[in-house]
Amino acid sequence: MISYIIVDDEPIAHRIIEGYCNDLPHLKLKKHCYDALEAMQFLSTQEVDLMFLDLNMPKLKGFDFLRTLSNPPKIIVTTAYGEFALEGFELNVADYLLKPFSFERFLKAINNAFSEKSSPKKEVQVQKMEPSKNQIFLKGDKKYHQISIDDILFIEAYGNYTKVYLPDQMIVTHSTISFFEMELSSNQFLRVHKSFIVNIPKIETIEGNRIIIENHKIPIGQTYKKVVFRLLE
Repeated sequence: MISYIIVDDEPIAHRIIEGYCNDLPHLKLKKHCYDALEAMQFLSTQEVDLMFLDLNMPKLKGFDFLRTLSNPPKIIVTTAYGEFALEGFELNVADYLLKPFSFERFLKAINNAFSEKSSPKKEVQVQKMEPSKNQIFLKGDKKYHQISIDDILFIEAYGNYTKVYLPDQMIVTHSTISFFEMELSSNQFLRVHKSFIVNIPKIETIEGNRIIIENHKIPIGQTYKKVVFRLLE
């Protein structure tokens, strides 16, 4: 029997993870923890085999909490922020699930964590957005928005966040613009500025150093001009 706790500030995440675990009879829930301090108090007196850990929590962030543990259990990170996978690797995380994740991917994470071949230096596996799939989930305002990739007009860097512009709304998400550049198909999306990625089929006109998409004017960066004007060849 594998005992586990869930550390996440979002109740829906607890329900999803517990629901998946209920389909695996060898997993036993020991505690729901809604912040890292609650988990820290529990682990000071109890031992578990596995911890599902969110990263962006109030009071104490997930990785900061993990650094306080001298003898942590197996860790499966469950988060909406794919850019922190490298840091997870350095902290010997067993696997890294990018929300929302399927049951198949969840099961693979469990197998990775308790495989005979697993070791502290095991490569962290990150679930990425699948460009081959037309629908993706974006987390914004503490909820997940299912959107069609084809509906994306353009993407704008916004400090530590990213703005994803759609025909009828704009979603602010924590993923970086470099993450989107890596994950979205280069046949459809083009980086035109250090702060902007555009959906090529949505381009209406190119005027000087600007791209017009609906009523938006997107600047063309100096170092991206050659790439942009290849579209005109």
